[in-house]
Amino acid sequence: MTLELTITTPMEVLVDHLPVRSLRAEDASGSFGILPGHSDVLTVLTASVLRWKTAEGQAGFCAVGPGLLTVSGGDRVDIACRKAIPGEALEVLEQEVRHFKQGETEADRQARVEQMRLHANAVRQMMRFLRPDRPGVLDHPPSVTPTGGET
Repeated sequence: MTLELTITTPMEVLVDHLPVRSLRAEDASGSFGILPGHSDVLTVLTASVLRWKTAEGQAGFCAVGPGLLTVSGGDRVDIACRKAIPGEALEVLEQEVRHFKQGETEADRQARVEQMRLHANAVRQMMRFLRPDRPGVLDHPPSVTPTGGET
């Protein structure tokens, strides 16, 4: 028995219905293997190197960015990812995965900065609507001294 492996990106089909005996992939929970007869599953892949053995026993590798892996019918594995680079040199592909992860980290950082900027702009806008006569100033209740007088 074999699995039928397909790996796609938005721009191309990298592996098209390749018969494989086994596949090793990685998601947030760690590394896992798939053999023929595997139950149906859907998981989100992290940036990692996929490894497989073809029906003839040859090793295959592909660096993938984040994506989805689906197993269906116990004999079909479909992988859809943002980026993928097939290759034979495992060290080179692991380096590509490090670049993928660095890109993800930078994109996350930029998203957080943009979120903070939008939040600050929203607060400023609310302050303009709530206090049009004094933009940027919030009213605070008067503080009370320990003797009971106002300051």
